Amino acid sequence: MKRFLVSVAILSSMTAQSQDDPKATEVWEPKRAVITSTTATTTAPPSDAIVLFGGKDLNEWVSVKTPGTPAMWTIADGAFTVKKGTGNIETKRSFTDYQLHIEWKIPANITGQGQARGNSGLFVASTGKGDDGYELQIMDSWQNDTYVNGQAGSIYKQFPPLVNASKKPGEWQSYDVLWTAPRFNADSTLKSPAYLTVIHNGVIIQNHTELKGKTRYIGQASYQAHGASPIKLQDHGDPSEPISFRNIWIRELK
Repeated sequence: MKRFLVSVAILSSMTAQSQDDPKATEVWEPKRAVITSTTATTTAPPSDAIVLFGGKDLNEWVSVKTPGTPAMWTIADGAFTVKKGTGNIETKRSFTDYQLHIEWKIPANITGQGQARGNSGLFVASTGKGDDGYELQIMDSWQNDTYVNGQAGSIYKQFPPLVNASKKPGEWQSYDVLWTAPRFNADSTLKSPAYLTVIHNGVIIQNHTELKGKTRYIGQASYQAHGASPIKLQDHGDPSEPISFRNIWIRELK
């Protein structure tokens, strides 16, 4: 009996440690095949699209760190760039199901390695302050080793991309996203899960993937009831050079 109780105590201790350890949810193998694509990055908005950034202003975006205040990221040459320390930004409007196009660029002079190399994130639904929501990872995954469920194109800490379609730093890249939001019953229990399809530089990397819940840096993903949500971009705060974005548009699917 004493051996049994000791074994239970050890198992409980290991479980508790894993709940506090971000490495417990990292997956490193198998590595994703690296492929190249010649598909053009830029896509003009369809006639029924809402343009979230057309190259001139951030009028469709607000600060998450200081709710109700304008987004403070830097605009230049038809793109905007993360301004370190100002925090995440999110759309003024909220959405349910949609098609989204967004273009992003890792700076050519990027430094660092792993998760500290050109890290940002597209939260396809932002459900609270900070990094609360469902994150599609944005980072430099060109010859940069990290856990596969944290590389570019991953549904962070849930599902790696099918392949690594990343371009070199200094080149513009694109995500085309189809998002189906989760639905909840009147008692806040899950009625139907969220689904995400992602095309990275013309290549399908997430194919109608069923999400486990909201993103968690530590611990397992889970759902909490919410309605229509803004879209959020992350100021990750790592020491590498900030990421830039351009040509963002959305089509609501009703």
